[in-house]
Amino acid sequence: MFIFVIILLMTAGGCAYYFWSRKQARAALLATPLSTHQRNIIERQVPIIRRLPAGLRSHLDGKVNLFLDQVDFHGCDGLEVTEEMELSIAAQACLLVINSDLWYDNLTTILIYPNAFKSKQQRRSGYVVSEKEIVRTGESWDRGPVILSWAHSQRGALDDRDGQNVVLHEFAHQIDDLSGSTNGVPILSEGQTFAEWEKVFLTAYDAHVHAVESGRHTVIDPYGATGHEEFFAVSVEVFFERPRALQHEVPEVYEQLSKLFRLNPVEWS
Repeated sequence: MFIFVIILLMTAGGCAYYFWSRKQARAALLATPLSTHQRNIIERQVPIIRRLPAGLRSHLDGKVNLFLDQVDFHGCDGLEVTEEMELSIAAQACLLVINSDLWYDNLTTILIYPNAFKSKQQRRSGYVVSEKEIVRTGESWDRGPVILSWAHSQRGALDDRDGQNVVLHEFAHQIDDLSGSTNGVPILSEGQTFAEWEKVFLTAYDAHVHAVESGRHTVIDPYGATGHEEFFAVSVEVFFERPRALQHEVPEVYEQLSKLFRLNPVEWS
């Protein structure tokens, strides 16, 4: 019995030390600034970062460090992953969580293809399951990985005012999935309520679907009409890249995203 108690105490002590050391390592990464070389790459590859207020830039450094420590990048179809690719994707992913407590807890792997890639999609109708091959520029799986086309990821980052960004889109799905289901309802920020979020997004989604079916132009990409989770993801793209347009056309959606991310991109220079 005495030996059992000793073993139990040693195990508990080992676990406590493990979690303490992980917490210390995380804090150290968050407090470490990026090098001038890394910052220059990010500003060149992700120009939206240049618009960030000074106070947010220091937050970005630490979260990029944490992201790079946690995530492994793998090139596919012969692609050799470069430092520019890693920093570009990490900076864009961390932009979504730069000022909040949200984090990609389950993500450990990012797969990068040189260009658009083929993916199999299953559809179920009753007992019948059909499968077809489609071409994609990005995918986000529950609990990871994230799969990206580098050509489209780079293009989306460099043009930071068109409201289309595949990296922001796929990482919005990762944020959405933290709630346990990718359904357009992420873990909400302090001060937000599910009832308010549901009312705003369901109303906006229905209006968006009607506008798309009527052939009207919308600031939110028509792809958002394919489902609530896609409406959330494309809204996030526009929130960061065309914030004034989103605030003008769908102010309630802009307000909810501003609360969720604790950011107000309209005020960025």
